[in-house]
Amino acid sequence: MPLPHPDPSPGTASGTRRLARLHPAALSWLFLCSTGGALAALALPAALGHTVDRLVSGGPVPWSGLLLCAALTLAETGCDAAAAVTGTTTTARLTASLRTRTAARILAAEPRRALALPTGDLTARLTARTADAASAPVTAAGAVAGVLLPLGALVGLFLIDVWTAAALLLGAPLLVVLLRTFTRHTADAGADYQRAQSLIAHRLTEALEGADTIRAARTGAREHRRVLEPLAALADHGRRTWTVYGRAVGRSGLLLPLLMLLVLAVAGLRLGAGAIGVGELVAASRYASLAVGIGALTGALGSLARSRAAARSLDPLLTLAPLPHRGLGPVPDAPGHLELRDVGVEQDGRPLLTGVHLTVPGGTSLAVVGRSGSGKSQLAAVAGRLLDPDTGSVLLDGVPLAGMEPARLRREVAYAFARPALLGTTVEDTIAHGPWTAPPDAVREAARAARADGFLALLPYGYATPLADAPLSGGERQRLGLARAFAHPGRLLILDDALSSLDTVTEHHVRRALDARAGHCTRIIVAHRLSSAARADRVAWLEDGRLRATGRHDELWQDPEYRALFSTDTGTADGDTDTGTADGGSTGSTATGPDGTGPDGTRPDGTRPDGTEDAPGPDGTEGAPSSLTAAETR
Repeated sequence: MPLPHPDPSPGTASGTRRLARLHPAALSWLFLCSTGGALAALALPAALGHTVDRLVSGGPVPWSGLLLCAALTLAETGCDAAAAVTGTTTTARLTASLRTRTAARILAAEPRRALALPTGDLTARLTARTADAASAPVTAAGAVAGVLLPLGALVGLFLIDVWTAAALLLGAPLLVVLLRTFTRHTADAGADYQRAQSLIAHRLTEALEGADTIRAARTGAREHRRVLEPLAALADHGRRTWTVYGRAVGRSGLLLPLLMLLVLAVAGLRLGAGAIGVGELVAASRYASLAVGIGALTGALGSLARSRAAARSLDPLLTLAPLPHRGLGPVPDAPGHLELRDVGVEQDGRPLLTGVHLTVPGGTSLAVVGRSGSGKSQLAAVAGRLLDPDTGSVLLDGVPLAGMEPARLRREVAYAFARPALLGTTVEDTIAHGPWTAPPDAVREAARAARADGFLALLPYGYATPLADAPLSGGERQRLGLARAFAHPGRLLILDDALSSLDTVTEHHVRRALDARAGHCTRIIVAHRLSSAARADRVAWLEDGRLRATGRHDELWQDPEYRALFSTDTGTADGDTDTGTADGGSTGSTATGPDGTGPDGTRPDGTRPDGTEDAPGPDGTEGAPSSLTAAETR
């Protein structure tokens, strides 16, 4: 399917113009202020020279000339102040706009492309790089003064005396070479500095995400060295930047006084010859100072160089193509019939799913099982179009997901994950967050279905407790994620390992809430536990990215290799024991019995030989099997 043509990025001229069009009035005002300040600065030497000539002539005090000089000075100062304020506020607004656009591009793109960059690097680009890139229109608008001043000063010198202007032109080629060298070296050093910053941000993000692992392994000192190791390169690039500035200042410090001396010498000779007057000599010295004062222009060029380097780093994000669609909508009042037709997914040339043909009747439940790396999460992502398959198609009630308008699709598909991101200010905001804001009664009903209402009642302010003040365990976070999915019911509900941190009793109640949605909601559950697979209407068994078998759990249970998914070896040849599951889940199970029973003697339907099940006690309270500890039933 052809991808839409991406919008120009700020790294191109058209991208800069597009960014500038976001705040045209502010940029126009900035342009006027910068131009007004430059014109006032250029008019001041002429007014000052004329006033000096009248004073030297011995006539009355030229009050009008003095007032004009004072007015021009105030105008220059006022315009510069207004330009500074306008430039700062406009840069902040453009930065916010660019960050919003970039984030929107990332969220609208296919996840494998959007998340190709490391998290830390992506964060650095969304923060520091957007600020640098967004300053380009403001710098360009304000650079008018930097260009207008030397050019206008040169014209002023020509009007005063051609020979004086010619003396200044002798050093113009050297000034041009100085500016070009400065701009090129500044851009290179700035790009290297930004890359080193991104590497530090990436390593720091990794360390923060793995803080528990680092503490458990007592490798904090090693991680500290690893995170800060690029600081040496960062310092080198920073020194390079200041070296470039220093060389430019040093060379200009040598060249510019020589040019000023040459211009004043020629102007003095012309004064002695009677070609110019004292006032014109004063004006010529001021114009020469403006012409060789390239500090403002150097600063603008340096800022533009950094902006271009930052814009180039944003190019891969702003050219991300959004997931294509044709504006289709779901079939009204359909049950959520899901079809995967010859679906294949690849990443970095490695197949993750291959030739998956799967049909899930509307309103039924499907458990997706398989060993670690078999493609379960990829199938869950494809089923709700969190990513597009490289081959094949996915249909919901006969409508291709690739053609369905994203906003309408998201109202029909709800997700819950193993590690949900909790968004919002309070606990209630988190559950209500979604394609639409769930009302309070729906939030509380969803919390009860996810068995989250019990621990929420113990929080300081209940549902109004700020997330920052709510210490949550992994299982409690999962229950909030489940409640969020339950609060936004659609025709398709996908649980991607979203029950992995729940204790047995809580999982039992959540499964009952899922079963209550039978008939009007299709449920896909990435399952690790035997009980989840046994309770589903059908099971999809994945192996190495391929669909090995589908069917009812009790049918698949006859296959020893299927039973092995939910069991572990009791020992190895050398006597070691293995307490993990085949896919990394933690079930605490033992080997499958010779009679076909599962872990702990569990039957294919998830019950034990004595008829017990992970269910509430006979008094209606949340009981638990006798093997559960008090911590597991909390």
